[in-house]
Amino acid sequence: RTPLTSILGYLQLLEQGGLSEEERQNYLAIIESRARVLQGLITSFYDLSRLEAGEYPITREKVDLKEVIGTLLAAFYDELEGKFRVEVDLPGDLPPVWGDRAALERVYTNLIRNALEHGAEALTIRARYTGQEVETSFTNGGAAITEEDLPRVFDRFFTSDQTRTGRNTGLGLAIVKALTLQMKGRAWAELEGDRFSVLLSWKRA
Repeated sequence: RTPLTSILGYLQLLEQGGLSEEERQNYLAIIESRARVLQGLITSFYDLSRLEAGEYPITREKVDLKEVIGTLLAAFYDELEGKFRVEVDLPGDLPPVWGDRAALERVYTNLIRNALEHGAEALTIRARYTGQEVETSFTNGGAAITEEDLPRVFDRFFTSDQTRTGRNTGLGLAIVKALTLQMKGRAWAELEGDRFSVLLSWKRA
């Protein structure tokens, strides 16, 4: 069921009347939740359209990637700790990268949300640098994709075994790749058993 279908369904229930105040408030809360999901989808679709049209402003500058990721992990701490065994490995001497800070925050926010929605058991976040590149990886268990799916996980609306899992990657990973490319980085995915990883590589500043 799409968020809009759900919203319309609960509105019809409210219109029928005969509900207790507790039921009415519960339905209103559900409607608000679904509306926020719909709002997020519309915003993501709009942003992806702007990215693909080259209309999304990007300013490349030196960015402390460790600080960006660390701040986001603190913001999502309760949600992450409530779902995963979290392992974080961010070297203290991680060099800065060339990127747009706001865009990098969007990229890593999407990766965290993707892991929360589709992952299970454990989440491992690592960063390392070699030569002129800094590489980060987000790895979570519970992946419901196959090796054949890997080339398509960044496609908009990609669905992996929708009948069995009822899940899809939505627009989050499509935006991750589009923003990464705009900042002259690289994005790819790997799979080992049910451990799914999204890896990003940035130019050292």
